[in-house]
Amino acid sequence: MDKVAIVTDSNSGITLDEAKRLGIRVVPMPFLINGKTYYEETSLSQEEFFKCLEEDADISTSQPSPGSVTDIWDEELKSAEEVVYIPMSSGLSSSCHTAAMLSEDYNGKVQVVDNQRISVTQRQSVLDAIELAGRGMDAAGIKEYLEKVKMESSIYIMLDTLKYLRKGGRITPAAAALGSALRLKPVLQIQGDKLDAFTIARTKKQGISKMLSAMEDDINTRFGGINNVHLEVAHTQNEEAALGFIEVIKEKFGADSIYMAPLSLSVSCHIGAGALAIACSAVIN
Repeated sequence: MDKVAIVTDSNSGITLDEAKRLGIRVVPMPFLINGKTYYEETSLSQEEFFKCLEEDADISTSQPSPGSVTDIWDEELKSAEEVVYIPMSSGLSSSCHTAAMLSEDYNGKVQVVDNQRISVTQRQSVLDAIELAGRGMDAAGIKEYLEKVKMESSIYIMLDTLKYLRKGGRITPAAAALGSALRLKPVLQIQGDKLDAFTIARTKKQGISKMLSAMEDDINTRFGGINNVHLEVAHTQNEEAALGFIEVIKEKFGADSIYMAPLSLSVSCHIGAGALAIACSAVIN
């Protein structure tokens, strides 16, 4: 019997195929689109999601049903002594809080981690949990470690459109119209639990420059240098630009390997297609 099983949700960007390779489980996140429920990857692909978004479908995010989460925990506990569950940040969804309440019925055998991560940084937390479990750490120890380092990640996201920020009520229609007329590119940040404004760029080139400068400052002042972080790139329906961005990052930071993946759909529904992001996560001790 394995000692610790690792479970996450699809906001980590970990596909079902990758989950099999890693030996973990992924809870698909549900979305309500025009009144019908879909589940990320299992019944809703990235392409289908963005087609619905482009067509101005009525899209809302939701949290997994309690049963869909506990069923996976129960299955994993048949072959493992404990479970570590790493959902998306509690600052972006109530699903983490719900899972924590559900775990109270498991007498400590299920540890729910709230380490304020999403997308590629959440994925890195999963990889860190796998490594820590491999070192012999128990579920409570893994939870404690991941929550201790929860702020040791950083994401900057440049948007291609203000449409979805306006639609979600994050900016006024007038501000969105002015920004669109001036072709402004907002840069958002995730430093912990929330998606916040960071700066505004007049061009994509300027936006990329600002993101790189911000990340360079984070790496040098918060993480003690490039050797202490994993660098990551994420995007929304913008793979070609993301691949080019990787080459720019490699040249600037001297990095050999940069992981790339689409941003989670729970973030994508608020920012739309064409976004580009750079992220980093601290290397575990």
